[in-house]
Amino acid sequence: MNSLKIRRTAIAVAAAALLPFSLAACSDSGSDTEAAPTAAAGDQAKTGETTPAADAMTGDQPFGPACAGVPKEGAGSFDGMAKDPVATAASNNPALSTLVAAVKKAGLVDTLNNAKDITVFAPTNDAFAKIPKADLDKVLADKAQLTKILTYHVVGQKLTPKQLENGSFETLQKGMVTTKGSGESYQVNDTSNVVCGNVKTANANVYIVDTVLMPK
Repeated sequence: MNSLKIRRTAIAVAAAALLPFSLAACSDSGSDTEAAPTAAAGDQAKTGETTPAADAMTGDQPFGPACAGVPKEGAGSFDGMAKDPVATAASNNPALSTLVAAVKKAGLVDTLNNAKDITVFAPTNDAFAKIPKADLDKVLADKAQLTKILTYHVVGQKLTPKQLENGSFETLQKGMVTTKGSGESYQVNDTSNVVCGNVKTANANVYIVDTVLMPK
């Protein structure tokens, strides 16, 4: 009898000693099972976060703070401008009305509309407003000088944002423009900032800038 009691006691003690280890093993196993989906979810979240950034770097979409002011629909919208040649497309954008008036004065509408695969650095109305009125009126009245300035804003190839990162390009005026930047921030000739870039028209890529470029 005593022998049976001793045996039962020993079994009970052994079971009590092993129980914490069994519970710990179950707990660890549960942690591993839960951790795997969490890690997977984290990877999925990372993938979701990086995809838009990667898309932005493809250079397919317009970018920049001034793009918010472009009409959402109609001829002056991004979709509308993409259907028209560059001078016509610009005429439908209210922010480029001074540029369009200058292009008409210089007789360059047909030249720009008929050109193939060009890039236009298009100064906004505010960019022209930086020029003292007397100086601007003088330039607008001098067709030769106006033509020289306007054709300095045109490059004879379609430039992607990637090409603007550290570039130097000959213009239709035969002078050179330099570009630098990355992501959604670019400068032309170290003075003019791209405020809405990579705008597509039927025959051109347009980079709207905040300062008029002057031939060097």
